[in-house]
Amino acid sequence: MGSRCPASKTVDAIWTTLDEVPDPEIPAVSVVDLGIVRGVRESADGSPAAVLITPTYSGCPATLAINVAIRQALDRSGFEQVGIETVLAPAWTTDWITERGRERLRDYGIAPPPPGARSSHLRGDVPVACPRCGSTDTQEVSRFGSTPCKALWRCRSCHEPFDQFKCH
Repeated sequence: MGSRCPASKTVDAIWTTLDEVPDPEIPAVSVVDLGIVRGVRESADGSPAAVLITPTYSGCPATLAINVAIRQALDRSGFEQVGIETVLAPAWTTDWITERGRERLRDYGIAPPPPGARSSHLRGDVPVACPRCGSTDTQEVSRFGSTPCKALWRCRSCHEPFDQFKCH
C-alpha cells in the first residue's frame, strides 16, 4: 500500500479532530456523527482551507456554539489557518447522521430517526422504538421536545418519556 500525500494526511487529521467535537445539545454524539460537518475544502495548493458545516436547521440556536467548539478544536490541533464556512444548500437531513451517531443517540436515550424517512415519519404516524426498552408501544406526547430538533414521546411498556430526533 502506498503512502498518502501530506495534504490528505492533514485532511484526515482534521476529520479526526472534528470527530471529537461533541454536539452542544447532545454531547453523546459528535458534530461529525450528526452530519453537521460536510467536508474540508482545500485551497489551490491542496492544503485545507475551510471546514464546511451545515446546521441541522437554519435557526438552530446551537450553531454559534458549534462554530466556537470547532474553532477551538482546530486551534488546539494546530489548524489555526483553517476557516469554517457555513453551507446551507443542500439543507441538512437526518440521513446524514452516521450509523454510529444513531447508535450513540439510542444509547443516550434519544430515539434516532430511521434512515431514508418518509413523510409518515415526519407526521409521527410510524411507531418509534423506545431507546430504553426497545418497545414500539410508544406515543408521541408533543412535537416539541427538549430542543427544537426533537419531539417528546413516551413508552407504554416501560412508562419512560424519551426524545425522538425529528426527521427532516
